[in-house]
Amino acid sequence: MTYGQSDMMRVLSGLPTAARELLLETDWDSLQHAYGPAEDIPPSLCSLVDKDPEVRSEALAALDMAVLHQGSLYTVTAPVALFVAAILDHPMGLAAHEGYFPWEGGPPRTLRAALLVWLGQVAESAAYGEVPVADRTRWDWEPWQDATRREHDPDTLAALRACRAIRPTLYEAVEPFLSSPDPHVREAALGAAVPLLSAPGLTDRVPRAAALLRARLGAVKDRRERAGVARALSVWGTDTSDLLADSDPAVRVCAALGPAQADRPRALAVLLDALGDPRTTDGWFPEPLPGLDGWFRFTVLRSALALAESFEEVAPVAVAIVATAGMSITDFERGPILLRAFPGGYDPTRPLASAQRDLLRAFVDTDESTGGITGTSLWFRAAGLPEDRDGIAALL
Repeated sequence: MTYGQSDMMRVLSGLPTAARELLLETDWDSLQHAYGPAEDIPPSLCSLVDKDPEVRSEALAALDMAVLHQGSLYTVTAPVALFVAAILDHPMGLAAHEGYFPWEGGPPRTLRAALLVWLGQVAESAAYGEVPVADRTRWDWEPWQDATRREHDPDTLAALRACRAIRPTLYEAVEPFLSSPDPHVREAALGAAVPLLSAPGLTDRVPRAAALLRARLGAVKDRRERAGVARALSVWGTDTSDLLADSDPAVRVCAALGPAQADRPRALAVLLDALGDPRTTDGWFPEPLPGLDGWFRFTVLRSALALAESFEEVAPVAVAIVATAGMSITDFERGPILLRAFPGGYDPTRPLASAQRDLLRAFVDTDESTGGITGTSLWFRAAGLPEDRDGIAALL
């Protein structure tokens, strides 16, 4: 559907003031998205609140494809995100959202939930690279990402700074929906709030958000929602010691995922226990929690490796994972384990510790069936180790 002047005026009259001003006062022609000048964006934004569900889904798909293409930020991303935040409480937000892409499955949700999910993706992209230590707990972090952190050209840097600068405004728009009666909206709002409040400049908002979540937690029975709340509280650095004793193991694990734990030994024990039964752990969330992807055990492992003060604390579980041969995954399990065992790189002048030796032996013993060493060569290189079976065997 092509929007003409009459369509634009019709939609404009029903927009909140902030959204209408953004649409009319932004110099869209001077901005860029993934495919060039952003002059075509205003019609897409108006289409987000069109009465036709197909038009709405196509408009949201345009945001995914052009404004936040594969997680990349553009100069148009920040003003679009502000517009989306401004229409979250638009009456059309209650309308059912129909996915545009074939892979958009999952339970039915409203347009409001879909817009909140998109804002969460913007927040995730804006946060990437801001706190390198936090990045290393991501399920998909790789060591060479730090060394090859992209050097931003002026437009990309401007887009990144603009998206980070608007996070307080985005959070103000998102916060009311943390208490929405719609569970899908609550989950989407939480998925946006987690990366927003993880920003260094928004830590002062965490106590209020944590109080809002805590107030609801006692009445919530759904595992997924309780676990999502526990993860948020943990990632924000609040004290989740009480949730480490929750009756639900999924909630206990999510309460242990944060980088700083008041009860670190117990939190680590919870994570390691979950890694001892990865099939069950993966089965807790067939659809990943907002902000996560891949099998849930990948996130649990990264958090355990980050929480451990030494490799020896995680060595029994880590060695067992590597020894499962083809059941473990190079970039998400074997590689991160190897790098944690040699955090400063292998030092040939120092003898291997017992735990390091056990780990390398597990690699050698399973290498013929899995290609565990050659297939993990980039990680071995990052750890300063030989990249072939003979070279590793010679160290043992």
